[in-house]
Amino acid sequence: MFASWENDAKFRCAATPFARVQSKGFPCENAYNSMTISRIRPLFWASVLILLAVTGVMNAQTSTQGVNASSEQSASAVKQPLTSAAGAAVDTTSYKVGPQDILKIFVWREPDFSGMYTVHSDGKITLPLVGDLQAGGLTAEKIQEDVAEALGKLIVKPNVTVTVQQVLSKKYYMDGLIGRPGEYPLTAPITVLEAISIAGGLQDFANKKKIYVLRGDDRIGFNYKDVIKGKNLAQNIYLKSGDHVVVP
Repeated sequence: MFASWENDAKFRCAATPFARVQSKGFPCENAYNSMTISRIRPLFWASVLILLAVTGVMNAQTSTQGVNASSEQSASAVKQPLTSAAGAAVDTTSYKVGPQDILKIFVWREPDFSGMYTVHSDGKITLPLVGDLQAGGLTAEKIQEDVAEALGKLIVKPNVTVTVQQVLSKKYYMDGLIGRPGEYPLTAPITVLEAISIAGGLQDFANKKKIYVLRGDDRIGFNYKDVIKGKNLAQNIYLKSGDHVVVP
């Protein structure tokens, strides 16, 4: 068996231009290198194939994780409630618009008249080609009718929608040891107790008997403990724009 291997090696040496036969009957270096390479080459390609397979599996896992993460983010986005930059919802039939309020007027197929309109300090809004229209002190529903009537002189049967996009004219304030102190839009009639609930309730060390509403120079007391027990409900008044509910 060794003789056969040696003869094969000698044959390779003879076929090599720069063959050098080593002493003691060992095959030449070129033959030895050729045989070594022939043995290593299958191992090399097998290693390459294994590396490619491992890389493919890792890429597939990364892609799957990316898809899963994207799906989780989408699901999370769906679960979260949608909030509008417009702020609190407004009843178009009851809320009366005031200065600085922002109205959204949409006229179907009439982009020149559609857009956002801020109520001026005099309570009016200005429409292109129409001029000033009264908005202050009116509901969005009434403003809608007035805009449609005014545009009826310029276009045929205008389809108008008016909504209150943002309330800036009427607001109240929650101060002191309340869950979420700050400024709140007064978009609908609201009592002191309701305002406390909306603001996250009272803090642990709040004085529940000494709450008061600061309305101009007047200080109107509110006993939280009595009201939640159904006592002296007359003190649970409706708030007005500019009121401060103070929780000591």
